[in-house]
Amino acid sequence: MRSLTMIGFCALMLGAWQGPANAARILKSEPEPDELRYGMRVLVDDGSCPTGQIKEVLGGRDVDGKGPQRIRRCVSRR
Repeated sequence: MRSLTMIGFCALMLGAWQGPANAARILKSEPEPDELRYGMRVLVDDGSCPTGQIKEVLGGRDVDGKGPQRIRRCVSRR
């Protein structure tokens, strides 16, 4: 029983520790192609989206030029 409690506690702490690491960063301008890795997500507050929204940029191609292009879309500010 004690080992199950300890495993649950460790899982809870690991989830709490990783939460802020997964949060998106808010930037003033879109990063250069080599600065945003594939799958990385950033929010860009450059004024290109309507009021109440912010641009979300999902990383695309690697340095080698492989993979899909970046995805840009306006999302609601939360």
